[in-house]
Amino acid sequence: MPIVSYTDADGNTRSIEGNVGDSVMETAVRNGVPGIVGECGGTLSCATCHVFVDDADLTDLPPRSDMEEEMLWATAVDHTDNSRLSCQLKLVEGRDLHVTTPSTQV
Repeated sequence: MPIVSYTDADGNTRSIEGNVGDSVMETAVRNGVPGIVGECGGTLSCATCHVFVDDADLTDLPPRSDMEEEMLWATAVDHTDNSRLSCQLKLVEGRDLHVTTPSTQV
């Protein structure tokens, strides 16, 4: 099972085994990870699941869609080159991820 490591804005890290096919956002919400709201439930209509992906993991991920790019302009904390919406990051076998949550989502 893939492992997602979530680091909060204070530097605390929590690692969680996720289910293949679930999103990083679904895994966080299901396990009570602070810092990821997921207000829209993963329908790509909000930006409350914004995360910063570890640079080492970026090359293994599919590129952002045009809609994800648009939604990143609505984040509460400025987005960067490694910003993603965690609802768009699906877990796959053999690929662990490390993400950092911003100081706020709203």
